[in-house]
Amino acid sequence: MILIDTHCHISDEAFAGDEDGYISRAKEAGVGIMLQPDVDSKDRKAMFDLVDRHPGVLYPMLGLYPGSVDRDWRKEIDLMLGYSDRKVVAIGEIGLDYHYGKEFAKEQKEALHWQLDYAAGRGLPVNIHLREAMGDFLDILKDHKGLRGNMHAYSGSYESFLELQRLGDWRIGVGGVVTFKNSSLAEVVRRVPLDRIVLETDAPYLTPVPYRGKRNESSYIPFVAAKVAELKGVPVGEVAEVTTRNARNLFGI
Repeated sequence: MILIDTHCHISDEAFAGDEDGYISRAKEAGVGIMLQPDVDSKDRKAMFDLVDRHPGVLYPMLGLYPGSVDRDWRKEIDLMLGYSDRKVVAIGEIGLDYHYGKEFAKEQKEALHWQLDYAAGRGLPVNIHLREAMGDFLDILKDHKGLRGNMHAYSGSYESFLELQRLGDWRIGVGGVVTFKNSSLAEVVRRVPLDRIVLETDAPYLTPVPYRGKRNESSYIPFVAAKVAELKGVPVGEVAEVTTRNARNLFGI
């Protein structure tokens, strides 16, 4: 099987000194490509340096994470634009996150509008981080119809998935949460067509069963693929083939 992890943070401090080992373990597990989302100016250089060390295996994104948005978000955008000459596969991870409150909700929406326009101008897909903000996100998308992208760590309903398709060309990112007992994502995955699904880890977070509670990594993607295959009633090889094709087509890799 050839698998793609569409969202992992290998430059995270959780993997400091173990980045090459991480990538070797992923390859041994059949995960040959790993996409690296951008967060903000504090992490960006380390992420791009790591990508440069592993061409053809790691592919970068460029974006400002909603949790890093505050009143000075335009300064962060200016720093981000210093990397605008880099070849990236998406603008991400961008979005809205109200989990810890709405102090900067206005600024998050402004930054998201700006980055959606930027992605459209560059002809790139977007990789969306969304927590407790689906309504506002769908409202924003009405001003940006026709975008293509991925809903990273999808936590919405099947009905929200259908609304996303009416507004653009969207995939959902499915990771370790689908393996959790009583996960609502499982029922969504049953109903969403396989050609709308990509696999991810969000490493070092959201580790799948049977390693839940430990540090996540891309080598665990086969556990996610196996669960999706179980839910869909298809061979795991079909899940690998289709989700890999989905990722390649969406991100141009």
